[in-house]
Amino acid sequence: MKAGRASSQKTRTLIVAGIFAGAFLGLLGRLGYLQVVKHDDYLPLAESQHAKAIVLRPKRGPIVDRNGQVLAVSSGAETLYALPARVDDPGRLAKRLAPVLGEPAAEIAKRFDTSKRFVFVKRRLPPAVAQAVRELHEPALGFLEESLRLYPNRELAAQVVGFEGAEGKGLGGIEQAWDTHLAGQEGRALVERDALGREVTGAPVILKAARPGQGVVLTLDATLQYIAEKEVDAGWRGTPSRAGKGGAGEPRTGEVLALAIRPTFNPNVFATATDDERRNRAVADPFEPGSTFKVILAAAALQEGVVRPTDRVYGENGAITVASATIHDWKKYGWLTFSEVLQNSSNVGSIKVGLSLGKDRYYKYISGFGFGAPTGVGLPGESPGQLRAPERWTGLSLATMSIGQEISVTALQMVSAFAAVANGGRLMQPQIVRAVLDGNGREVQGFEPKTLPQVISPETARTLTGIMTKVVSEGTGHNAAIAGFEVAGKTGTAQKMDPATRRYSRAPGVLSFVGFVPAEDPRLAMIVLLDEPKNEKW
Repeated sequence: MKAGRASSQKTRTLIVAGIFAGAFLGLLGRLGYLQVVKHDDYLPLAESQHAKAIVLRPKRGPIVDRNGQVLAVSSGAETLYALPARVDDPGRLAKRLAPVLGEPAAEIAKRFDTSKRFVFVKRRLPPAVAQAVRELHEPALGFLEESLRLYPNRELAAQVVGFEGAEGKGLGGIEQAWDTHLAGQEGRALVERDALGREVTGAPVILKAARPGQGVVLTLDATLQYIAEKEVDAGWRGTPSRAGKGGAGEPRTGEVLALAIRPTFNPNVFATATDDERRNRAVADPFEPGSTFKVILAAAALQEGVVRPTDRVYGENGAITVASATIHDWKKYGWLTFSEVLQNSSNVGSIKVGLSLGKDRYYKYISGFGFGAPTGVGLPGESPGQLRAPERWTGLSLATMSIGQEISVTALQMVSAFAAVANGGRLMQPQIVRAVLDGNGREVQGFEPKTLPQVISPETARTLTGIMTKVVSEGTGHNAAIAGFEVAGKTGTAQKMDPATRRYSRAPGVLSFVGFVPAEDPRLAMIVLLDEPKNEKW
């Protein structure tokens, strides 16, 4: 009887031991499955339960001019953060910070959200402000190193350079177009906490340092940019005009040396500027060029043999009727040579030559000079202008387009076209970026000038240059003459279409001059333009 009970007890013991052994093996297997097989799946969850990730913004790469002068640069700045769990009295702390940060205490107190484990109080503090916060000796506060974007030359080339937005994104100009190069790579930091969600360390732990962005070298020359802006500003204020633009380029390479825009803004305080001030009008705002476009007509007519410089054209005493519309000259002319037609900017003479050229041949050269398409310079917001196909022209279109109406262009397109004449008839793609630099300032990628198709022959270009030189020395462009240099160019006075009447307004529209210098060996192609001047007509 005793032997039976002992045997039964032994059996129960073995069964219980077996159950425990099975449970232990099952637990061990489950633990192995979770730690080995499901490791990658559960690691992020585990980290999120004991740490909060913080994104560290990188330092943006610099933007410099062709000679290395800094146009945009990033410097270290301290960002103030708080650990809300350690803030005993949010109102008291906010009142202490208010005079230092220059903000209302009530606004600061809202940031100490106790449901969050880490909050930014204010980003990118000036050094003096950061030091004043440190002197408060508040244990719930700390600092992270971030980047502050600075534009040391303030308004200089502002629309070309662009600006960095509040979230570290490049906006406008080169900052936007080359953001992926300039931005760098974000870093990561962790704020560790225990199982109850309380921070166990005060300062974040840097897991991955932010990598600085690459630098960008522009084709701009800061000295020429300054001169261009100074002169455009004087004309814009002195007229006064709705807007002013100026640009200069190197004819042989297509490099943009200056783009001056008014009105303008200071990128250091971009939020105070309007969209109107931030817009790059040199590429974004098309306009009817008026008489400066007669150079494109002349290039086409001379190349096609329709006219020679000495051929005589009758000026019809200042008026011509085409498709029931009468177009007037600014002065009554009789017989003029074609060279004199350009020198005196005769509408009648230009229309007669345009009618002889024909719309198909004229359109070929207009598009050949790059009008009706973006230049490809790579600046945001570039407009292609407006050029309708010949089949959409009216009976009046050929006449009006011969004097620069019924077509819209950008300032950069005009500089590029005149540069082609200066360059022996060879069109170059406008270029604004020369090279990309690594973090140590070494060039990692360079960009060569890009040649586009030949538009007119070198002989035609030389002939046209001779005519344009006389425009300045003897004709309407005499105010552009420079002592010691021969200047080739053309003036333009373009009326604007009145949207109410659908007719050209008598009020001043766009006044411009486009040219290049020295005429015999051009180094600069330039444009200056005033939009709707109030006290200037020609």
